[in-house]
Amino acid sequence: MIGIFITNIQNEVQLNKIVNSIKTDSPELKVSYDLNETEKQYPCGHTVLRVEGKKINADKILTAVNSYDHNCEILEDKICI
Repeated sequence: MIGIFITNIQNEVQLNKIVNSIKTDSPELKVSYDLNETEKQYPCGHTVLRVEGKKINADKILTAVNSYDHNCEILEDKICI
């Protein structure tokens, strides 16, 4: 199972804190990311957080990111202009 989330995390320091939090709570998950910053406002300008594992609790991922005062949502098909 793979979960893709978009966030407004801006740098690797912030992202590493969140990834470490997720891995501490769920060490079996593989977490990767892409700091795909753009000039656009969130959600069109965003960081991609990818979580892979046998079972993914999306609410836990959302809570982990939000606990660091960042926006996070499950990636949906959106057209950004």
